[in-house]
Amino acid sequence: MREPGFSKLAGRVAGGLTALRDGLRIVPYYWGGAHGATLAAGGVSLPAQAGGTTRGFGLAGSPAAAEDDTAAAWAALYADPYTELALAAAGAEPVVERPPGSVPPEQKLQAQLAALAAQGDAPAAELGPGLARAATDLAAHPLLGPAADALVPDDLALLAARSLAARVIADALDADAPLVPVGDTRDAVVDRLSEVLGAPARGTGRGLRSLVLRAAGSAASRAVVRRRRALTEAAHPAAGDILRYLSRGEAVRAELRTLVAGLEPPVALVCHSLGGIIALDTLISAPMPQVRLLVTAGSQGPFLYESGSLPTLEHPAPLPPHVPDWLNLYDPRDLLSYLGAGLFPGRVTDIAVDSRQPFPASHSAYWTNPAVYQHIVDRLP
Repeated sequence: MREPGFSKLAGRVAGGLTALRDGLRIVPYYWGGAHGATLAAGGVSLPAQAGGTTRGFGLAGSPAAAEDDTAAAWAALYADPYTELALAAAGAEPVVERPPGSVPPEQKLQAQLAALAAQGDAPAAELGPGLARAATDLAAHPLLGPAADALVPDDLALLAARSLAARVIADALDADAPLVPVGDTRDAVVDRLSEVLGAPARGTGRGLRSLVLRAAGSAASRAVVRRRRALTEAAHPAAGDILRYLSRGEAVRAELRTLVAGLEPPVALVCHSLGGIIALDTLISAPMPQVRLLVTAGSQGPFLYESGSLPTLEHPAPLPPHVPDWLNLYDPRDLLSYLGAGLFPGRVTDIAVDSRQPFPASHSAYWTNPAVYQHIVDRLP
């Protein structure tokens, strides 16, 4: 949505379409320069830490970087509460056959987990419900044995406590719980649970650095900083443009109407992401007889309509008759793409395209996918 990337993208799209059909005239609409969001005061609204360092941009080894490391490790545990146990198990030495009658090293922890589960959710009440279920599941998990073989009991107890806390919080996140505990509360619960599971009290030398960070090595902090910087720089214009358009979108719609009015029919509007919202809104707001086809890729128009957020049409009002045929391309892995056929039966054709990329790369991979161009050209007027 910004130069120089916009011109590069427009050239790629033009090349992909004209390679499949001669005689097309491709007219880019660069709305981002005049109507896109900017940080008018140079970004003074962004919070800063002590010393003027932008939040999350601490250098490796600094307190800010250490906090980023910790947050990154917990993010991995929320995604999979058994991550550290899996890493421990992967580093375990092969287990030789145990002597008859010997007790497996995980058996004591299993008994402690069963006793913890019998107390219900109270020992971790600050985190929300689910501790009893988490303890029961962990006691039966196949990773517990190999992890026990690789760790001393104190460290195993600490990893088990972190796993339990992560599972409870992850379940709360999955359930869209309105309250999630701060890190200090989470860490206090981990300390308490680890003592219940047999680790020494805090302050007696207990402590095992996150296996997530140990596996990642010293590059973890630098990777977090680079990632957060990239996300901040990339997300600001996108998020800002969406908010600006939804609150003050008439100017960009008017400019699009003027551009289309000067073109010879038939016209097809080919749009990506927010561009699809703009085009859909413009077509809904007033007839544009030159336009015979709307193409959206990775667009949120259907979602905004269904959620009552589309400026020009409120659910359940039908799509006006003057809106042309609508081809909506989506990637099942693109979390910013939505379906329109169920909302507007007979008016929208949804077609899945597969970039084989994870999100968010899938949101930007439409225009390197030959299938996208073929679907568009097959439906051009």
